[in-house]
Amino acid sequence: MFGKKKPNTQIDKDQLELIENAQKRIRQKKRLYIHFVIFLLGAVFLIIANTVLGIGKNVTPFGKDWFLYAILAWSFFFIYHFLNVFITQKFMGKAWEKQQLEKLVAKQQARIEVLKTKLEKEEKHIIKSEVFKNEQQVNNALTSKTQELTIIVAAAENDAIGKGNKLIWHLSDDLKRFKTLTNNHHIIMGRKTFESFPKPLPNRTHVVITRQTDYKVPEGVVVVNSLEEAVNACKTDSQPYIIGGGEIYKQAMAIADKIELTRVHESFDADTYFPKVDPTVWKETAHKFHSKDGKHDYEFTFLTYQRK
Repeated sequence: MFGKKKPNTQIDKDQLELIENAQKRIRQKKRLYIHFVIFLLGAVFLIIANTVLGIGKNVTPFGKDWFLYAILAWSFFFIYHFLNVFITQKFMGKAWEKQQLEKLVAKQQARIEVLKTKLEKEEKHIIKSEVFKNEQQVNNALTSKTQELTIIVAAAENDAIGKGNKLIWHLSDDLKRFKTLTNNHHIIMGRKTFESFPKPLPNRTHVVITRQTDYKVPEGVVVVNSLEEAVNACKTDSQPYIIGGGEIYKQAMAIADKIELTRVHESFDADTYFPKVDPTVWKETAHKFHSKDGKHDYEFTFLTYQRK
């Protein structure tokens, strides 16, 4: 990337020694196994050659068949081979392997730390040269996020949020909470959600997403063609809110930082639904229950989720 060659991976002397010793050890054990198999087959062949085929039948040094001396001599070489692999090579036992492994792990850890330091410096340099103009902006970009994109929604137990481009319920405290949270902020919405309002909501900047190229809106309302453009249009706001509808919510779940959810404890027939809140992605940070009363026909809970 950026015209720089990637450094070639190098294996140092200690790593090479570890690999070569391991390979040598494997070859030694393999040769010992082969020797053992050949020894067994050879011993059987010598016995058959003498007793069945009659080869050297009259050769009986010290009153014993010659093949016994041949097997005994071969046994000596096999035992020597066995001792050489498992006794004289004791320095390559478990203790030695552990020492080598610890040494290798320590070296690799040191290399990782060096690489991490280099990557942090390189990342900072790239951001500085391509995006920001001074060192202060670089530090801000690396250490903090200045904008928190928030979804705000009221959804039933079955995730229903609306029918016929209208709310299914009227909850006074939920509307007050919506007003309090979104006041003096940008609110992002789809065209149908915007058209469900009798007029633009006061003290808020409306950002409307639509595919229509000649969509007419009142003065002060911002029209964009995608959610990405809508977020860019809110860059001066530290906490813009996404207020619907269903398709916009689905897209926003992938990029939002926070969800302000009013969970209405009832199920409803609807044509618009809110996406499921995945507990592996979202962590509940606030919970406030509201019981049914004269102004509220249903029980509900104010929930706040933060992205993990």
